[in-house]
Amino acid sequence: MNFYEDLKNEMEELEENGLLVTIRTLETAQGAWLNVDGKKVLNMCSNNYLDFANNEKLKKGAIEAIEKWGVGPGAVRSIAGTLEIHNKLEKELAEFKGAEDTLVVQSGFNANQAVIPAIMGKEDAILSDELNHASIIDGVRLTKSKKYVWKHKDVASLEEALKKADEEGARRKLVITDGVFSMDGDIAPLDEIAKVSKKYNALVMVDDAHGEGVLGKNGRGIVDHFGLHDDVDIEVGTLSKAFGVVGGFIAGKKVLIKYLKQKARPFLFSSSLSPAETGAALAAVRYLKETGDPVKKLWDNGKYFQEKIKSLGFDIGNTMTPITPVMLYEAKTAKEFSKKLYEQGIFASAIGFPTVPRGKARIRVMISASHSKEDLDFAIEKFEKIGKELKVI
Repeated sequence: MNFYEDLKNEMEELEENGLLVTIRTLETAQGAWLNVDGKKVLNMCSNNYLDFANNEKLKKGAIEAIEKWGVGPGAVRSIAGTLEIHNKLEKELAEFKGAEDTLVVQSGFNANQAVIPAIMGKEDAILSDELNHASIIDGVRLTKSKKYVWKHKDVASLEEALKKADEEGARRKLVITDGVFSMDGDIAPLDEIAKVSKKYNALVMVDDAHGEGVLGKNGRGIVDHFGLHDDVDIEVGTLSKAFGVVGGFIAGKKVLIKYLKQKARPFLFSSSLSPAETGAALAAVRYLKETGDPVKKLWDNGKYFQEKIKSLGFDIGNTMTPITPVMLYEAKTAKEFSKKLYEQGIFASAIGFPTVPRGKARIRVMISASHSKEDLDFAIEKFEKIGKELKVI
């Protein structure tokens, strides 16, 4: 049997091409500085945008929830696993998002698998941006709907796909886009997408995983950012990035959420968030209702770092958010750059195929509200040193 030998050979090929993922172990809680595999390093690759993952308010919320509700829900939500605290989180999250209702599930990934197959059948059409996240792609694959992929952020391309879907007799049309594209940091033109979708009587769905806590008033997300509460039908979000915890949610009209409670497989067939996760997420929502200060600091840090890194001659693509892709193009170069950064005390991962297209490898720098100006200056100095050493600037 050659199965295990095949796996070994494939991984050796990945390593040869600079595409083997290095999985490091954190020995301290999330924050600006970490101990990683025995080394103290500046954290520049987590999604902990607002520094909530080790926040005292969130930890208190988790502890209080454990003391009242225990450590697990005990069953799936539809049988005996819906705790009062789950309902509280969904109610307050809906108020924060400006939506009629929300449904919380295990992850942002599961949120896409919950909503897309539940509402789209074989007579329907799904229209997806070509750079949409893997969880959207997998959610779409779970349907028998006709699939149309439109060029990244190209509303004219979307309109052509909508026309084709109509010509081919689609019963229901669902347009799906990421809000913030996590690898490039650019923002979907959601206002234009909503306008053309309305013209063709199509539903609009946005996965705002990297916009939650980042865009909009106090981090309410891309729909709030564009003022499109009446024009976007479905918002998918995550609690595991800016909110600092884990979990995902779907926001929309009450009738949609009621329907998903009957049809969404991740809701029906897998237990939901633990009390600790739910309590911490509830604390995060309440914190952001009170203040937008962490969001402001995130953007101030992003602007400062990006201006400095561009002035050194680095290419950071077309980012429109604090996500900063330092483009190196070749996977081996990116891998070597990341290794040297780690040696110099910076934890920033190389990203290559298949996460990004071939020839588009990069160091994706994730700026956080946890970073001080001194932290950012330290990083800029090391990027300059290694950039010159590897002759990329």
